[in-house]
Amino acid sequence: MAQISLTFPDGNARDYDAGVTPAAVAESISKSLSKKAISATVNGAHWDLQWPIDADSSIAINTLADAAPALELIRHDLAHIMARAVQELWPDVKVTIGPVIANGWYYDFDRADPFTPEDLGLIEKKMREIINKRDPVRTEVWDRDVAIKYYEDRGEPYKVELIGAIPGNEALRMYWHGDWQDLCRGPHLQNTGQVPGDSFKLMSVAGAYWRGDSNRQMLQRIYGVAFQNKEELKSHLNMLEEAAKRDHRKLGREMDLFHMQEEAPGQIFWHPNGWKIYTTLQDYMRRQQTRDGYVEVNTPQVVNRKLWEESGHWENYQEHMFIVEVDEEHAREKTINALKPMNCPCHVQIYNHGLKSYRDLPLRMAEFGSCNRYEPSGALHGIMRVRGFTQDDAHIFCTMDQVEAESKKFIDFLAGIYADLGFASWRVKLSTRPEKRVGSEESWDRMEEALGNACRAAGRAFEIFEGEGAFYAPKLEFVLTDAIGRDWQCGTLQLDPNLPERLDANYIGADGSKHRPIMLHRAVLGSFERFIGILIEEHAGKLPFWLAPRQVVVASIVSDADEYVHEVVAALQKAGVRAEADIRNEKITYKVREHSVGKVPVILAVGAREVEERTLTLRRLGEKQTSVVALDDTVAALAAEATAPDLR
Repeated sequence: MAQISLTFPDGNARDYDAGVTPAAVAESISKSLSKKAISATVNGAHWDLQWPIDADSSIAINTLADAAPALELIRHDLAHIMARAVQELWPDVKVTIGPVIANGWYYDFDRADPFTPEDLGLIEKKMREIINKRDPVRTEVWDRDVAIKYYEDRGEPYKVELIGAIPGNEALRMYWHGDWQDLCRGPHLQNTGQVPGDSFKLMSVAGAYWRGDSNRQMLQRIYGVAFQNKEELKSHLNMLEEAAKRDHRKLGREMDLFHMQEEAPGQIFWHPNGWKIYTTLQDYMRRQQTRDGYVEVNTPQVVNRKLWEESGHWENYQEHMFIVEVDEEHAREKTINALKPMNCPCHVQIYNHGLKSYRDLPLRMAEFGSCNRYEPSGALHGIMRVRGFTQDDAHIFCTMDQVEAESKKFIDFLAGIYADLGFASWRVKLSTRPEKRVGSEESWDRMEEALGNACRAAGRAFEIFEGEGAFYAPKLEFVLTDAIGRDWQCGTLQLDPNLPERLDANYIGADGSKHRPIMLHRAVLGSFERFIGILIEEHAGKLPFWLAPRQVVVASIVSDADEYVHEVVAALQKAGVRAEADIRNEKITYKVREHSVGKVPVILAVGAREVEERTLTLRRLGEKQTSVVALDDTVAALAAEATAPDLR
């Protein structure tokens, strides 16, 4: 029999018969490893212990101590175990697909009756019974005709359709978890008992069209989460509970910030409180950009199709664009326009208006650009994912020699803004050349080196994401981590030699000839809408005082204090504090509770004693203690607190 050589992580190699399985390899090393083994990594690919290896390869044996492969297998096996449990409980249910997703899995079922919360409890109980049986998991490769007949005989039409979609040169692999069988690429664990029975939970049921087609059967999708131990599961469930409390949609209602309605899907109706956050943040960004050398511009909302064709967006992005047809002066042929989905082609038009010299570069051009993109209704999510939004968008036109310095300058700029907004924890991702790309290798080397050097010069470590760059250039992405550990990708810096080429942007160099500029697309917040949603959830509605839409409520305890309440409000407003009076004939406890729900940072209570002594009783949001403070001192202190960080 032919021999193959397997190389282990320590560099040592051993010879085995061709077709050896990782299970046999693990057993050849030690019995203890054989018992602990769950899968292998063969030439970088995740490999089932039962799959044969036919050529010289690198190999590593995985155990439950290897987090990434272990979690993948645990979640994948749980999808199968859940499907088995459902069919044991309700044999008439038809199964479809069940992939692993972030933190867990889902499986889609065709069942006449809807699953209930009580059903989820029954399924969980049955799943734990299956896990405790420690049933073996085995796999085989079947001929296509045999597999189709198997599923046809068992009334599983979805599996038959899936087989039809698998290319003919691909093997059809079948997996059994005990006596229950499913079509699956694998890999899987070796028995159901390897799944930790106390570290998963079924979360919810949702509708899902078969294969994402709204013209096909509506299925029921059961979601589950799973981890390696119950402590990690508990931590995740606590995070979800905290996230629910912080949900910007819930807080948006309580704070009266915005609403959305079906007549304008994906569009936001900003209420006075929400618009105050928006404009305060925008004013802050405008000041920061002006200080950093940006010129602010404004470009049209509706732009002719011709420009989108020249920029390449018509060919590559049309399905996300809102098309506007106009019968210009009753001509027989309508003019086709589009609402702009991004600002960059319009900024190039401003750049191209007039001759540019190398002495004009770098040119930093900013716009609070309102954009519209078609998002499927199912993808919309509060103000986080919308169809109409405004970017803190800017484009830097520069020479290749200026890219490194401009990139470093932008990283410093972004760092200062994130610090002002309370985000101390963020990281940088450098996305490098993809497999399909344009430009020379020398050009890619230079661009990637410039971004890496910029990060180093700014004192920022970065992760490299191989192959994740655009087809024309690498990029930096800036990922925030919020108070409960969630990541948000907000800031970007994308190098672009492509659009200046397409739209014929140039400058006159020192040699007197024309040269193409490099265009740096950059954003700090991303979009105001999404970033405000992130801010609301980061702070659980308790926004920094300078950003809070309602900063102070002065509330009367007795009607005799009304005149003093208005005097205090006037003094605060004159000092630049957003203050309002509450002189309703309600108990002070009621007023405090109501304004606390509305996330007002400071409540100043005024009764007969405060009027006489010209003091105030101050209560801060989230604190039970109150303090008696002097009027003048309080006005001065709150005025300082209300000042934006860049103006202090």
